[in-house]
Parts: sequence; structure tokens; C-alpha cells
Amino acid sequence: MPLPKIVTPSYELNLPSNGKKISYRPFLVKEEKILILAIESNSVKDISRAIKDILKNCILTKGVKVDQLPTFDIEYLFLNIRARSIGESIDLVVTCPDDNETKVNTQIYIDEIEVKKDKNHSVDVKIDDTYTLRMKYPSLDQFIDDNFNFDGPSDSTFDVIASCIEMVFDEEKAWEAKDCTKKELIEFVEQLNSVQFKEIEKFFDTMPILSHDIEVENPNTKIKSTVTLEGLASFFG
Repeated sequence: MPLPKIVTPSYELNLPSNGKKISYRPFLVKEEKILILAIESNSVKDISRAIKDILKNCILTKGVKVDQLPTFDIEYLFLNIRARSIGESIDLVVTCPDDNETKVNTQIYIDEIEVKKDKNHSVDVKIDDTYTLRMKYPSLDQFIDDNFNFDGPSDSTFDVIASCIEMVFDEEKAWEAKDCTKKELIEFVEQLNSVQFKEIEKFFDTMPILSHDIEVENPNTKIKSTVTLEGLASFFG
């Protein structure tokens, strides 16, 4: 007589980037094991593959392309899937900012963590009176580098910027990045002056980000401080 099948619950959330509602399920034990082994391996490639596979398996809504999601969507999704799998709260150890030494235990709830959006953020970066860059958000692989890289960034700043250019356009014509080589895109970025380059940096600096403020009290000084947690790696207890 075959063993019964366990029914896995499903949940819904709205993607921060476009508000689209998607459904998902928690990790299965076998998937959680794959993730743990990947993180313990210290291999960015293994972690990237594990997160891709888990997200693709856990997202139940058809047509969602994980590789094309903005990094903050991936962070938000992964955190919520982890929460439904392991627990609705996360226990963390936080260093008190007033002395940068004392550590305190704190607990935060997943439902309180949001993706914060800067009102000055734009995907269109005007570099002069003629040309504008349309940017796209970093890929899943770059997200892995940012959150789980143990050996330092694998790409130079120019490489990252070049990979995030979607097109260059003026009032009459558009040049799609997909029609250019990586070398051509890097050379285009390298020819920009400092002011133009800072405008591109502003795109990255103001990108939506997973963020949460918590208040902690130093038990030694009795001083209360606000600690801001940003990026998925900050929420791993």
C-alpha cells in the first residue's frame, strides 16, 4: 500500500517591481538541503544554481522567468519563501551602533520587511543633451555575487554597468545592447566623463532594495539606536 502524499500549502504575494500577484510554495526538505550544501561549499556557482532551481520549483504561477526578475524581486521572493518554509520570524544578532561592540539578540517578522523605493530613481539616465541610457537591473548571477560572494566581486565596475545597459537612445534612434558586444558596451562606458558616470552610479545607488529598520537597546549603555538591515544577506540568522 503506497504512502499518502503530503499536501504542500501555497501562498501569494505581489512582486515589488510591477505589483503582479504570484503564487508560491515553501521549500521542501530536499530543496533546503541542496541550498545548505551549496552555501557550505562557498561556491558562487553552486549557490546561484541552487537559488535558481529553488525559485523555479517554488513559484507556482506560470510564465514567471526567474532569470529576468529584478534583484529586489528575487530577494523579496526568496525571503518570503524561506519564511514560509522555516518560520514567520527571523532571529538575528545585531551589533549596537553606539559602541560598535555590544551584540544583542533581536527578532523580526517577515511581513514587516519591505522593498523600499527611492522617489528619485529612474531607469532612464540622461548622459547629455542628446543621449539617454535605459538601464536594467542586475542579473540573478550578479545578485548572488552581491549577497553570497566569498572571494570578492567577480566583475569590474565597468563590466557590471555594461551588463545593465538595455539600450542607448536619442530622439531619432535607439541602439539595443543585445546587438552590441560586451567590449563595445564597456568602451562606451569608459568614454563617459565623471559627471555622466555619476549619473549612472545614481541608478545603482537609488535602486529599490529589501530594507527594514529595527530599534535595539544597548544593555550596557541603555542607549537606543536604529539599525537598518539592507539586502537579503542581512536577514540570514
